[in-house]
Amino acid sequence: MTKKITVYTQPDCPPCKIVKQFLDHHHVMFDEIDISKDQIARDHLIKNLQSYSTPTITVDGFIVKGFDLPALEKLVL
Repeated sequence: MTKKITVYTQPDCPPCKIVKQFLDHHHVMFDEIDISKDQIARDHLIKNLQSYSTPTITVDGFIVKGFDLPALEKLVL
């Protein structure tokens, strides 16, 4: 079963790049949303996901806020 993974990012965010590299390395498919270009997504990040930082990753409804590779590994590997 394929998991629905979304990575909320913004430019000049080194942890965002590492998270994307981690997912690519493990051949994990994900959608990327750049909150600097998508005001609706930014509002969703703040209001619904209760997150004020990137990267924020959602995995089938679970939320990983910030750079937390151990938590991400548990959800995607």
